[in-house]
Amino acid sequence: MDSSDAEDNAREVDISMAELRNFDPSALSLSYNFRPEIVQKLTLFGNDLNILPASIVQFIHLRHLDISSNRISWISGEVARLPLLKILDARNNRLNNLPKEIEQCPKLLTLNLSGNQFKVIPTQVFTLSRLKELYLGGNQIESLPPQIQSLESLEMLYLGGNKIFQVPPHLGKLTNLRHLVLCDNKISTIPQELGQLKKLESLSLHKNELKLLPMAIVMLLNLQELTLRDNPLVHTFIKRLEFNTPSLLELAGRVVKTQNIPYNNRVLPKRLCSYLDSAKRCVNPKCDGVYFDSRIKCVKFVDFCGKFRLPLEQYLCSPCDTHEECCGDSKSVSAQMLRKALLPDNV
Repeated sequence: MDSSDAEDNAREVDISMAELRNFDPSALSLSYNFRPEIVQKLTLFGNDLNILPASIVQFIHLRHLDISSNRISWISGEVARLPLLKILDARNNRLNNLPKEIEQCPKLLTLNLSGNQFKVIPTQVFTLSRLKELYLGGNQIESLPPQIQSLESLEMLYLGGNKIFQVPPHLGKLTNLRHLVLCDNKISTIPQELGQLKKLESLSLHKNELKLLPMAIVMLLNLQELTLRDNPLVHTFIKRLEFNTPSLLELAGRVVKTQNIPYNNRVLPKRLCSYLDSAKRCVNPKCDGVYFDSRIKCVKFVDFCGKFRLPLEQYLCSPCDTHEECCGDSKSVSAQMLRKALLPDNV
């Protein structure tokens, strides 16, 4: 091995599964024959470390730091003095917070904090404006604060295996997202605002409490993978309709609009003309009706891979006689929009 090969090897140091209890760069450099100042990737996977001490700053050219699967409960703020750090993998430890100084890591692109003890997302994370991948799966997070929308560069957001019960509308602000993982939570509804994620390619929603999906989902033209197994909407074929009896005013207004009866403010009060102008067309392609205030919530079923029929929320002017009439041709709705849906039987 020539000197150039040796130097290349020294730039990537792997000290995995070595039963390390203390992180001492001087001792390690002697044992493993490397100089900390030239190391670019340091892997300390599967040891017995409890802390990441200030001495980490000796690895001044570090770009990739893997401290996963240890017992680490504390990371020194000196990690912020690693100006080239792009990837920090700290999954499967005992962390419940991060050093405030981490917000000074200007080039951090990937942060993996999955499998720790976080109950909230550390506020320091929201200052990492260049972050492209954020992994927070397998923690105890219950909610997503509005500040998450500041991570405008995110392309991957992994939040599976937490205790999240609500997806906030501001998640729709992350318009660069390509992969969103929300599986294995307690989510019962998905906001329409997720339809703003035009670049989204995969959406994992399995193992939640979803009964309906918003129509906005089928407008995600780049979506290729959608997982929905182990949700009530898959196990239950929903047919319930909620219908409020329309008022006489609404019934009369429907007749005027559907029969194309002319009207103007010379024959009707201005208030009634405004009311008639507010009519909304029924979304059922087989119905020419309109509605004003009274409508029913129906469930539109869209066939994915011939295996499941998924209910999508929309509103109709009145109850339909049959499910087929109410929902129209499901195949025409999203077979082209969602080209591939992953609904395996096993996790």
